[in-house]
Amino acid sequence: MIRIFGQTDTVFTSNGDCVVSPLKAKVHKADNGDYYLDLETDLSYIDYFVEGNIVVANTPTGEQAFRIDNPTKSKNKLVSKCWHVSYSSKNHLIADSYVVDMDCNDALNHLNDAAEPASPFTVHSDVGVVDSYRCVRESLHDAIIKVQERWGGHIVRDNFDIAIMSAIGVDNGIIVQYKKNLSDITCQDNWDNVVTKLLPVGKDGLLLNALDETADIYLTSSTQYDLPYTKAVTFSQDEIVEEDYESEEAYKQALVKDLRMQGLDYLTANCVPLVNYTLKANLDRVTDIGDVIEVIDERLGLHLMTQVISFTYDCIFKKYTEVEFGNFTQSLSGLIKNITVEVNHNVTDQVNNVATSLQSQLTQATGAIMGILGDSYVINTGSDVMLVDSLPKEDATNVMRMNQNGVQFSQSGINGPFAEVWNINGDFNAENVNFVNLIADMIKGGTLKRGGHSNLWGNVEYYDNSNRLIGKIDSDGLTLYADNGATLIIDHAHGVRSYDADGNTTLAFDGGKVTSSKTSITEELEIGEMFKFIPMQVSQSGTVVNSGIGLVFSGGDS
Repeated sequence: MIRIFGQTDTVFTSNGDCVVSPLKAKVHKADNGDYYLDLETDLSYIDYFVEGNIVVANTPTGEQAFRIDNPTKSKNKLVSKCWHVSYSSKNHLIADSYVVDMDCNDALNHLNDAAEPASPFTVHSDVGVVDSYRCVRESLHDAIIKVQERWGGHIVRDNFDIAIMSAIGVDNGIIVQYKKNLSDITCQDNWDNVVTKLLPVGKDGLLLNALDETADIYLTSSTQYDLPYTKAVTFSQDEIVEEDYESEEAYKQALVKDLRMQGLDYLTANCVPLVNYTLKANLDRVTDIGDVIEVIDERLGLHLMTQVISFTYDCIFKKYTEVEFGNFTQSLSGLIKNITVEVNHNVTDQVNNVATSLQSQLTQATGAIMGILGDSYVINTGSDVMLVDSLPKEDATNVMRMNQNGVQFSQSGINGPFAEVWNINGDFNAENVNFVNLIADMIKGGTLKRGGHSNLWGNVEYYDNSNRLIGKIDSDGLTLYADNGATLIIDHAHGVRSYDADGNTTLAFDGGKVTSSKTSITEELEIGEMFKFIPMQVSQSGTVVNSGIGLVFSGGDS
């Protein structure tokens, strides 16, 4: 049942202003994306089909409120894309609010309380990440998006309740088998980077048989197809330095070991094509975004676990018309199988550790299969440990490397350049460190720099006890804010200027010239050390009977 309520209604237990028999009513919902109702009716509802009115419709998660937006009238129907009522948070502004070292729940409540006018929404989160965020002149809606991007999690909208949850969806045992039990499914796959038999090449043309001429120079995936996919790939090994090893033999062993691990990582990541599925059919057991889908695609030899990332639901027929799931990653059991293929190649301990870790996380999974490996990957190269943001590690951008010398960071991949930040001897080189939130009682040192080309070093801001901005130093110079709305600016281009609350210039010092809209002098005004203007009063019997201005010349009075 579709019902229309007034713009300010928040309780939807009645039939509202009218009950609608729609021509079309389809809900579209995407993970951390759009949530709206496509609604079409005949012209009989024109008195209620008004901008801002609320439409309540049945969805897979119960009755949800959507607000009519930019309604369109044609000769025979009314049409609107009605956005979920949570998007009304765009109409609430946060002038200036600073979230400092809070978890996601406290951050949401802090920003929600700062909204103007007062927010009608309740907010909450179970994400335990602690972070900071400065929100200046942004809508409550945009602030919530920023919190999700910074703290992580999934935005969950339930009428006037907005949450950010660490995990969503359930596993109802849904299995989709391509071209077998379901045929109305679209599959997009990309085979450009597929490899099932790999010839890894290392430093100076090093191969896997460098220590044993009888050893196989190829790595073979357990995933195979009718057609061969054999490639040679060269891997960088510049981080392995011969001087770090006691002998040439130990150095060569480290190179071979590293080459094998890099090859296995690359093979695991590229033995299957990139695939994405869109199903135009009803899946009865899907309940919401995030539900787990098991996909079997025999023609590709794939057995994948993924999650629902968007759907379209027909409110009239109460069924899904389209479900999208992807982007796919190989199932965890498949990853473990591929890793253990090379267990006999001097990496037994490392493989067992990785397999045990993956199997443990598989046991603990509650549905978020795709996210179970996280966004970071740990690689043991033999001489150091690297944390990278993507695999294979040659494709990584952000890299942290730890070895006997300390901790190093790179934002340019595994080959650096690395900025040595924290050495083992305790030296802390902060030349390339960007402090998002530095709290200190006292900072001692030489020169504090800011500004520069493109304002690379940021701004300096000053706040009073109520967390109100009262001054700042930025590319415009020094700016001070008064309680009455007046502003004082000092910069190299214009000198000193002040403005009233309406932006009118009240005082300016420029090129030795002073311009003032109003000046009050309580004692005297001296000009060029030649004469002065001073206030004068004439009194009789202690009573002031006249007042004026006296002119005093240098060397005499008048």
